[in-house]
Amino acid sequence: MLTALEDTLILFFEQVYRSVGYPGLIIAMVIESACIPLPSEIVLPMAGWMVSRNVFSLWGATLAGTLGGVIGSVITYWIGARGGRPLLERYGRYILISTHDLELADRWFARYGHGAIFFSRLLPVIRTFISLPAGIARMPFGVFILYTTLGSLPWSFALVYAGKSLGDNWEAIRTVLQKFDYLVIALILAGVGLYLYRHLARGSTRTRQPTDQ
Repeated sequence: MLTALEDTLILFFEQVYRSVGYPGLIIAMVIESACIPLPSEIVLPMAGWMVSRNVFSLWGATLAGTLGGVIGSVITYWIGARGGRPLLERYGRYILISTHDLELADRWFARYGHGAIFFSRLLPVIRTFISLPAGIARMPFGVFILYTTLGSLPWSFALVYAGKSLGDNWEAIRTVLQKFDYLVIALILAGVGLYLYRHLARGSTRTRQPTDQ
């Protein structure tokens, strides 16, 4: 069931789409891709609903959604590269992120970043935040743009097309995909918990070593 906040967003963006058109959709997807929790599972299917009402075209809405997603991702990437990286290098140890961890992230993105960026664009929740660690790891910008675009295009098309196909029942898409949100969030929390456990255990081992000698 959609929440009261989501109902308000639906009414707001319906007016935006009707009055502004494609720029409104682009702006909505910029917000969604810039680490701000505005679900594309609402923004894009609603655009599909507008396709069924001849406000948008299928490919127009798809390309607008993709463009907005790429722009928002670029903003987040540069926040990570210009602001997040220096902050973590200076203060990361206070939140258990060491220089070694950053170097590992750099190597991981160099080796697996192409696939990570592409497939993350097809996953709820993760797609909104993946650009930040990519920027912090300073993944090559051209590669980041390419795989962000390649991943955002099918996601945008699928949700716009689903909204178009369901017409007035497009809100059912959000209800279905919301279940995957919970699964992804649970996996993220489990990963964070494992990370903290390993780092705290490593710190405890280092603390005990001088005493044991």
